[in-house]
Amino acid sequence: MKRPTDKKTLSKLSGALLLVGAGKMGSAMLDGWLARGLNPKKLAVIEPQPHKSIKALARRGAALNAKPGPKAKADAEAIVIAVKPQTAPDAVPPLGLYVGKSTLVLSIMAGRTIGFIEKALPSGTAIVRAMPNTPAAIGRGITVAVANAKVTARQRKLATDLLSAIGKVEWVKDEALIDAVTALSGSGPAYVFLLAEAMTKAGIAAGLPADLASRLARETVAGAGELLHRSTLDAATLRQNVTSPGGTTAAALEVLMGPDGFDELLTKAIAAATKRSRHLAG
Repeated sequence: MKRPTDKKTLSKLSGALLLVGAGKMGSAMLDGWLARGLNPKKLAVIEPQPHKSIKALARRGAALNAKPGPKAKADAEAIVIAVKPQTAPDAVPPLGLYVGKSTLVLSIMAGRTIGFIEKALPSGTAIVRAMPNTPAAIGRGITVAVANAKVTARQRKLATDLLSAIGKVEWVKDEALIDAVTALSGSGPAYVFLLAEAMTKAGIAAGLPADLASRLARETVAGAGELLHRSTLDAATLRQNVTSPGGTTAAALEVLMGPDGFDELLTKAIAAATKRSRHLAG
């Protein structure tokens, strides 16, 4: 899927942009930045196992796994940390060599709090913690971000520009909300995939061939999601519009919306995920 290239918000980046970790999410962000006009010569990447596209960027002027030089602090306008959270205790402290007075540090590490990053980096570092989700891979993610007190208005805009490259961005003031965000939108794609999986199984149980049931479930979930995305109506209204009194949809919804139904199950599921996120964050 092509990303929009009309917003060249990163074409005038004054300093260097350092990406730490170029796995699936880091690479998705990088693709979005390039589509938004980032000059590869402004880019530095730290990635122990770079794939072919990263090596190709190095041939276009990006710095790959370069050691910080004497101008590192002056040049680093933003550092984006996209490593796995379990590697953070080793990966984050060395990044202090790149942090200058005007450097923004943007972390998308799940479960690693602003407090953890503040302790690992120089005092006074401007830090934004963000939680994206996997539709970022096609530029259709949703990210929620929170900033520490050191982040300026200019740095907040820069963080928004960097995150907008993979989808929509929302901001919260209370970092404690990130656990619920993780449970709802961070883990949310898995719930939707499970819905498609369950619909497929139910279709097979109703007598449909397996391959047809799979296609019907897949396209129904994808199409309904796109309709929800494009429509100005809320989800409840769209649901009501599909439901004729006494019809087949109403019969199904009577089960799904009854006692121990969909609402209650999802409430319990998201509560469990929120609790787990808090536990992982310490």
